[in-house]
Amino acid sequence: MEVNVKYRKDEGTLLDDPTIYRRLVRSLIYLTTTCPDISYVVHKVSQFMTSPRHLHLAAVQRIIRYQHGSPAHGLFFPTGSALHLVAYSDADWAGCLDTRRSTTGWCMFLGDALISWKCKKQDRMSKSRTEAKYRAMSTTCSEVIWLCGLLAEL
Repeated sequence: MEVNVKYRKDEGTLLDDPTIYRRLVRSLIYLTTTCPDISYVVHKVSQFMTSPRHLHLAAVQRIIRYQHGSPAHGLFFPTGSALHLVAYSDADWAGCLDTRRSTTGWCMFLGDALISWKCKKQDRMSKSRTEAKYRAMSTTCSEVIWLCGLLAEL
């Protein structure tokens, strides 16, 4: 996506036929299963599925051009890495201009392999950057506990 551009739900002119936009975004959502590098931007454009604008379609086309130009990007599972579970999380405070809600993002590595990631708008509005990051850490810790239980079973 373009740097320092914030997309709004009511900015620009409506698309005449939103089915093309919806079909492209659904395909991109499916593609994030193996391409975590586009996960955040696909999350952003999927917020405008109900009433997409020409500006939003341009962002989707930019994602598709990026993906077309980088076919070698994807998940990599090395064989010789140690089995340490490492988690990273972050949040933007009031990143959505329409709802003023923050977005949580986290990723989990088992050794050098990315095994789990998520990007989601928080359920509630945070009053501060610290509260948004605390909510992100809480969500990440819940996922770490679940993954530790899964790994213990395996």
